[in-house]
Amino acid sequence: MEEKRPLIFISNDDGYTAKGIQELIKYLRPIGDIVVVAPDAARSGSGCAISVTVPVHYQLIEEDEGLSIYKCTGTPTDCVKLSFHTILGDRKPDLIVSGINHGDNSATNVHYSGTMGVVIEGCLCGIPSVGFSICSHDPDVDFSATAKHIQQIATKVLQNGLPPLTCLNVNFPNVEEIKGINICEQARGYWSQEWESCPRKGDENYFWLAGSFEDAEPHNEKTDRWALHHGYAAITPIRIDMTDYPFIDKLKEWF
Repeated sequence: MEEKRPLIFISNDDGYTAKGIQELIKYLRPIGDIVVVAPDAARSGSGCAISVTVPVHYQLIEEDEGLSIYKCTGTPTDCVKLSFHTILGDRKPDLIVSGINHGDNSATNVHYSGTMGVVIEGCLCGIPSVGFSICSHDPDVDFSATAKHIQQIATKVLQNGLPPLTCLNVNFPNVEEIKGINICEQARGYWSQEWESCPRKGDENYFWLAGSFEDAEPHNEKTDRWALHHGYAAITPIRIDMTDYPFIDKLKEWF
């Protein structure tokens, strides 16, 4: 009997037509059967948002042997939730992959990222889940340097799984040749100058989200930001359980 190929679920937050997700599909097709359910337009910065005030619709866009592509009007997290309820039926994916995001999701960006919203939802569903991002917002950025690393990481996760409530945040530098893979900590930092004024018809109270990230530890070689700045891919394991266990006993002393 022919062995069934792994089922890989793919989504993103840049929309189903983005180059990043098209390249990701191409890289992972040799590894398994693929179901893509991605937003019908960009949903960047949506984090783990879900649609609670409007209905969500999905539509089959393309179907080929081992590949089905759907677009969805909801958020990246909606794409996962709705797929488990409808499209996937009784078969659970062996792997959930998100990306390749146009723009990195290193450091604290993981909290805002719709790319990682897919990954976090997959992780909560008990599926090994990985997010991929590159340090460029160029819609036509060259992803070719990431291909072998994405295939290697996906294969390793399929073979070994991930611990419960742990997922992977993978970021790539925008370089012609990636030096290697670093296993990293999440860099500490903050966003500054986050808003730019854009008055409308005499009303000064309009603003565009902007800003720049301030790395609080730029020389720490253990962090994802350091790895990316030095030409390495950064893999950061992310835990979904946010409980501060060491602080529990101290907190009990307060009450």
